[in-house]
Amino acid sequence: MTGEADRQHMAHALGLARRGLGWVWPNPAVGCIIVKDGRILGRGWTQPGGRPHAETVALAAAGPAARGATAYVTLEPCAHHGRTPPCAEALIAAGVTRVVSAIEDPDPRVAGRGHAMLKAAGVSVETGLMAKEAALLQRGFLNRIRLGRPMLTLKLATSLDGRIATAAGESQWITGAEARRRVHAMRASHDAVLIGAGTARADDPSLTVRGLGISHQPVRIIASRNLDLPTEGQLARTAREVPVWLLHGASTPAAARQTWEKAGARLIELPEASGALDPTAMLAALGEAGLTRVFCEGGGQLAASLLVAGLVDDLAVFAAGTMLGADGRPAVGPLGLQALADAPGFRLASIERIGVDTLSLWSRA
Repeated sequence: MTGEADRQHMAHALGLARRGLGWVWPNPAVGCIIVKDGRILGRGWTQPGGRPHAETVALAAAGPAARGATAYVTLEPCAHHGRTPPCAEALIAAGVTRVVSAIEDPDPRVAGRGHAMLKAAGVSVETGLMAKEAALLQRGFLNRIRLGRPMLTLKLATSLDGRIATAAGESQWITGAEARRRVHAMRASHDAVLIGAGTARADDPSLTVRGLGISHQPVRIIASRNLDLPTEGQLARTAREVPVWLLHGASTPAAARQTWEKAGARLIELPEASGALDPTAMLAALGEAGLTRVFCEGGGQLAASLLVAGLVDDLAVFAAGTMLGADGRPAVGPLGLQALADAPGFRLASIERIGVDTLSLWSRA
């Protein structure tokens, strides 16, 4: 039977798992704690690149003392042989006598087999502790396994009246320094940052994480049907240093493809629909490439296409205390709605003050 101590240890493991977000794709970000007689013997989380797994790290820290201990794991221990042996086998070999896991791993290679392997070896297995919190943390991985696409967070930085630039296109900066710093932290917790071609042309962004003392950088993705992008911009100049993926259509000129391939970018061809890239195919391709968490930073047309397709899981809306008026550029392009009931719906998860701005976080209704 699980109790308050079990809950505290699982909460600790979930906190460890969060450290891997954005670093471990295509693997899930998992946390593990080894406990015996109320004492934490070892703890671990999935390491950059997905290896070693959390259980392996925690067991190495615990050493021989793990015999007779309880392991708290945020996701069912793996049961398949990959680049490393199964974590379920490692727990059994270490002499762990009880495993408390939050949720089952839906990956077909695991899907209950890890728990079954442990039970067959005489290990006591308990599941479901803090399952809701674990599933929320694992949404990216769960989305990729169950839906074939990564979790998508759409970030908007707007004026109070929902504008992202003046009529002339001036947008730097609507929100303050604190809000921009938070955006960098959000980038760091995602596998990739996604923008549209218009944003790439207008802003010449680097899309990197800066000012946080973090060496890890997310993949930078630009959706550009014709690859009509600046070839002398920051993305082209740094494509061999930080990965650049370009989503483009079948009709893209061969010369543009060759230019970007030579620069070091990865090109992903997608089907087109009504003269634009198919957003569903876009997310499916990113899921197939192993991404679990994508952070979309615009622009308006890309945001609209993702919203209409029902692909936005979370909204992060930074709002500044300024008004730009109807002639300013809207944060979201036309949705083609005929009725209010057809509008994409989201539930408010939280709202906070970030310097002189506000940040509201919304989840799909």
